[in-house]
Amino acid sequence: MPKYTSALVKATLIKRYKRFLADVSLANGERVTVHCPNTGAMTNCAEPGWTVYLSESPNPKRKYKYTWELSEDNDNKLIGINSSFANKVVAEALQQRHILELAEYDQISPEIKVGDSRIDFLLQGDGMPDCYLEVKSMTLRDTGGEIGYFPDTVSKRGTKHAKELGMLAQQGHKAVLLFCVQHEGINSFDIAKHIDPEYAETLEDAQNKGLLLLCYKCNFSMDIIKLGEALPKAE
Repeated sequence: MPKYTSALVKATLIKRYKRFLADVSLANGERVTVHCPNTGAMTNCAEPGWTVYLSESPNPKRKYKYTWELSEDNDNKLIGINSSFANKVVAEALQQRHILELAEYDQISPEIKVGDSRIDFLLQGDGMPDCYLEVKSMTLRDTGGEIGYFPDTVSKRGTKHAKELGMLAQQGHKAVLLFCVQHEGINSFDIAKHIDPEYAETLEDAQNKGLLLLCYKCNFSMDIIKLGEALPKAE
């Protein structure tokens, strides 16, 4: 089960910058720079003044000993900042047969090369078509609502993956795109065509070729993160 590397430390966000860095204020008032494990836009996830939670590395040689793991928004909803947790959480859920749509697969291979890209998982099982599974972390929530959107910025990489998954489905494989929702306030999902219309169009074309869309929400605590319930597409 994915766990944080230490007990989480509470702090207040000052600002995020240079994609991988953020400045925070610790409870004792000390200002420190921390590692931000998220390359995305983090829209509506990183407002100055919000409470954030940090893990502490035991490695004394590391330049930034704290890693930003969670944000807490104005509605007291936790948001997972560490995008690498999405694949870890999904891998565990696959092993435990928690994802009902994929529960018949018992062989799980991560990071499979397809063309000039890598797909997150290849699932295999006796008498089953090979299943190519790509995982995307979803954190963008509409202002004042409960709908989650992907992507949160224009995503050429996401568009490329959607096209590749559509081609795999067209070839007779099972192709699945799973949105891993790392935001407690999201209770349904949609594609952000208002942010990236090319991605939305490519994804729709892939679905027409057989791509399956799934969305599951994460459950957070101060110790662990795990996959919870499936979420519906917004009406």
